[in-house]
Formats: sequence, C-alpha cells, structure tokens
Amino acid sequence: MSARKEPDEVEFLSGLFEGKTTGAPIAFIIRNKDAKTSDYENLKDVFRPSHADFTYQEKYGIRDYAGGGRGSARTLLPCVVAGAVAKQILASQGIEVLSDVVQIGEESSESFTNDEIERILSRFREEKDTVGCTIQGIIKNAPVGLGEPAFMKFNAVLAHAMMTINAAKGFEIGEGLHAARMRGSDCNDAFINDGGKIRTLTNHSGGVQGGITNGEDIVFRVAFKPIPSLMQPQQTVDIQGNTTTLEIQGRHDVCVVPRVVPIVEAMAAMVTLDFILLKKCNKI
Repeated sequence: MSARKEPDEVEFLSGLFEGKTTGAPIAFIIRNKDAKTSDYENLKDVFRPSHADFTYQEKYGIRDYAGGGRGSARTLLPCVVAGAVAKQILASQGIEVLSDVVQIGEESSESFTNDEIERILSRFREEKDTVGCTIQGIIKNAPVGLGEPAFMKFNAVLAHAMMTINAAKGFEIGEGLHAARMRGSDCNDAFINDGGKIRTLTNHSGGVQGGITNGEDIVFRVAFKPIPSLMQPQQTVDIQGNTTTLEIQGRHDVCVVPRVVPIVEAMAAMVTLDFILLKKCNKI
C-alpha cells in the first residue's frame, strides 16, 4: 500500500533483559534505512500547501524541509513502540485496545478488508490525488472510575492524544457529532442490573460519562485529512512571498491508512495505562 519500505527494526539499548523489563529506562533506536532526502530538494524554498512548512518557518525561522522534521508522522514511531509495551501491560489485566478503518473518502464499512483498502487507494493513486479516512478505536474491559470530572476527563485526555497525531482533524466518542441530532430519549443509556453488576443497556456514551469510564467499551473515532502531498501541480508561494507552482515528487502515500492504525492503538493504550497507574497510586 506504500512505495516506502522501512524494516522498522527496534534496537533496544537499555531496560530489557531476557525478554523482561529491568526497571531501568527503556531506551531504543529505530533507524531510517529507506530515506531519500533528494526527493525533497525542490521544496527547500517553497511552502507546501496544508503542510507545516510556513508555520514552522514563521515560528522558528528555520525548518527541516527534507521529510518534514518534527512535522513528519515518522516522529510518532517511538510512540508505537511505547504503545506496544503499554498494550502488553494492559493485556495482563484483560484490557484490549482494537481499531478498524471505518471510512475512506466517501466509502464506509464496519471493517474494510486489505483488498478493499488497496482497491480504493489504487484509484486515488492513479488519479494522482489523496484521500482522508476515519479510524474507530475500542478499548475493551477498562475498569470503572478512570478519569477526573474537571481537567483530566478520560475522553479529554484521549482526544488530546489523538489530536497530536499528524493529519488528525476530528475526534468523537460514543455517538459523537451524531448525538447533536438525537433526542434525549434515544441517546440516554439506561442502567441495568446484569447478574449483580451495574451496566448500561446501550452505549451511546461510548464508555465515558462525566469524564469517567463506566466499565462499558470505550468507543471513539478519529478523522484524518487527506495527505497534502499531491502528485499534481499546486499553487503556492516561496519564502520571499513570490507566487509559484509546486509539483511534489517522491514516494508519498495517498492516505494515512494503514500506517495510522497502530498509532491510534498505541496512543489509546498509553492513555489508558496512565490512568490505571494514576488510580493505583491514588494520585487522582
């Protein structure tokens, strides 16, 4: 699905011994072995539309045009590694973090197959265009009581984590924006006694009420904009403000799928584990 092939082998430098953590900081490095900085040479003096080139230049007076620097989604790879560790810890407590691609452009599905995703992406690739997508995440078996009612609401912190992912433009939990079009009689989650355990009959709230988890599945969605690196002429300006036409070259993806899926899961896992540890320490 991508022209770039990175092995992404993790080299652990400390914190692990014979497959177990030692208590020391877990340090690791992941080397980029398929980078081609020459693909970005024509971008040195121009601002790519909808990229962070202009804002970085204005804020810092300098930018890394060869790949995007801090504005590159590649910088999130360490989060995937940290998230993998967090998922193992959560799994030991029966908590599972899952995700699915539920929308690509105007096409939606409860769960796209790899073949369906490739078919859609191939069409946009042929048209030299890009497309956005929506990822749905589910955190299963999270305990009741994670989160605080004020500035540390579980859904607020989860939204913060998701919106730090490059190209993320929208976040919703439970019914999300659809709730604005619903009646209260249709949206409220009635409580029931399920074999001695209090649960909700429905899950319109997405597992969070008042900023605190209620024990139901935490269901959320993240919307990602189309990748702005189009393989077609675009109007822009150079660093002197002169109008010019830019034609981006290289091996750019046409959608953040499938790369963003493990990032969403990693962020959700880290947020959940943070709250569990905070609750365990009785700090919040």
